[in-house]
Amino acid sequence: MGTIEIRHRRDGDMEACVGALATVHEADRYPARWPADPGGWLTPHGLLDAWVAVDGPTVLGHVALTRTEEVLAKEAGLPVAGLASVARLFARSEARRRGVASALLDTVRAAAAADGVRLVLEAEEGGAAAVAFYERAGWRYLGSRTDDWTTADGRAARMRAYMAPAGPVGEPSAIR
Repeated sequence: MGTIEIRHRRDGDMEACVGALATVHEADRYPARWPADPGGWLTPHGLLDAWVAVDGPTVLGHVALTRTEEVLAKEAGLPVAGLASVARLFARSEARRRGVASALLDTVRAAAAADGVRLVLEAEEGGAAAVAFYERAGWRYLGSRTDDWTTADGRAARMRAYMAPAGPVGEPSAIR
């Protein structure tokens, strides 16, 4: 594999993003339930921006920055206006252990820092790999709540809220 580039998502990337998401869903059950409109799911309400990790024409990963919902702002103890949320972060299984998810997360952190907002996110507690990834990356656990949807195995979704680590964020760049 060559150099991995992190760049803004383009309209023409959506088919490749949905294809990449399908591989993640098959391997990891993320998202927990396959959406009726995967392109719409990758473009959630309140979308501020989105980025992809690409190796040539292949989309290896994706992340979105969205407005924060009131329930997550309440967990963070901060006003909605001072927050943005990480959403739809994933990396194809063959791109893992190459720093793709970390580079995408660094990119969204740099964008939030440039806008003067703190980042928060939620992860469903059944996604043990995602929870471990955020905790290894220094995200601070804020608490858990039961959401209004059920997972593919019929459990009520339990969402874990996190806040990004404080401190400077380096300039995102292409990774090798």
